[in-house]
Amino acid sequence: MPRVVALMPMRHSSERVPGKNYRDFDGAPLFHHMLGELHACDQVSQVVIDTDSATVTEQCRAHFPDVVVIDRPASLLGGGMAMTEILRHDASIVQSEWYLQVHSTSPLLRSTTIAAALATLDASRDHDSLFSVTRLQTRLYNEAGDAVNHDPAILLRTQDLPPLYEENSGMYVFTREQVRAGRRFGDRPLLFEIDPLEATDIDEESDFVLAEALHRLQSEGKL
Repeated sequence: MPRVVALMPMRHSSERVPGKNYRDFDGAPLFHHMLGELHACDQVSQVVIDTDSATVTEQCRAHFPDVVVIDRPASLLGGGMAMTEILRHDASIVQSEWYLQVHSTSPLLRSTTIAAALATLDASRDHDSLFSVTRLQTRLYNEAGDAVNHDPAILLRTQDLPPLYEENSGMYVFTREQVRAGRRFGDRPLLFEIDPLEATDIDEESDFVLAEALHRLQSEGKL
């Protein structure tokens, strides 16, 4: 696989955690941590940030001058805008055969994990794209109270249940053709399992507090 272009879209505002993308997180603005991991990954040839935030733009110019910043057009603003439309727009400006999408809100994702995912996809002949997942081996029920992945009359140990996999939004790898078609992965995606700690995603205020504590432990070599 050739080297990839990394895409990291970010909005200035956030409904549930105000200003989370540039809020201080363990000593640096949150999005700086993911940029550091991307810069440490040899397979990433270019990092692109799509944003409507003057704060993010100014910090990139000051601290990450090699990052390409795309000003998000008015037609793509708003929390209800489909992410695939934003990615398609970005890919039309910075062209590449392959793209990697990550989020600033996954600050525990390591460059080594990203590199391993890209290498695994490159070595595969059976897959045309990739997204990261978290393994679930727990008793699950639907809204009606029906068991989804187990027989309540047979209490298997949870570790013996057939695993299910949750799309965790940690990373996506897709081709130019796929994103042009408005898709974030192809017909035969590789489900790449990552450590649940690295899959930590910040959606709520409690997530921010937990992720920051885990990141501090990770930085100290305790995780």
